[in-house]
Amino acid sequence: MTVFALDMSHFLAGGLVLLSFTLLYQDRLPPLINAYAIQSLFLSLSVAWQAQIQHAPHLLVTAGIALCFKAIVIPLVLHRLIRNLRIHRTVETVVDIGPTMIAGMALVGLSMALMMRATSGIDVLAREDLAFALSVILLGLLIMVTRRNAVSQVIGFMSVENGLILAATGAKGMPFVVETSVAFSILIAFIVIGIFLFRIRERFDTVDVAILDRFRGERL
Repeated sequence: MTVFALDMSHFLAGGLVLLSFTLLYQDRLPPLINAYAIQSLFLSLSVAWQAQIQHAPHLLVTAGIALCFKAIVIPLVLHRLIRNLRIHRTVETVVDIGPTMIAGMALVGLSMALMMRATSGIDVLAREDLAFALSVILLGLLIMVTRRNAVSQVIGFMSVENGLILAATGAKGMPFVVETSVAFSILIAFIVIGIFLFRIRERFDTVDVAILDRFRGERL
């Protein structure tokens, strides 16, 4: 494998990590959704590049799914949802952005240390891509636990899914049946999420999970 192939793979995977920090930094829903769309675009490019260097054309199916659904369809539908539901567009956070970003950097360092040690016997490309993928997964989880708005938590969940797809493709590809199941899971999950958000808005007139807790008699 050429140095250029390695560098391009690391550039695309590292771009996903950088865009995870962009998601973590956003304090308004429209830029948050746009950042997720760009992250998904980088995911599709990364998977397509893996298809090229691994000589695995079936990975192009995953790249196409990520491009069509995750980078285009889902962001457009989310933008429409927040308009139709008249959702408050400011992202409410549990802690300030500064400490959250510091925690994110610590998680990336932890991911690199763990993966480099745990996967020392495998191919260098797969090892480093797995480290990037774990970083994306942990940052997605951090978004979920530090955001109060249900829409931003959904985006954190889908960012975790981006990390899982990156890990699977970096580890020498996925079987076609897995790619198909990923496509259906994305579609079904998004339909459920859309219905869920509509029902929350209809019942409680908000999607802020802190306010929803108060309806249950819990206070933060």
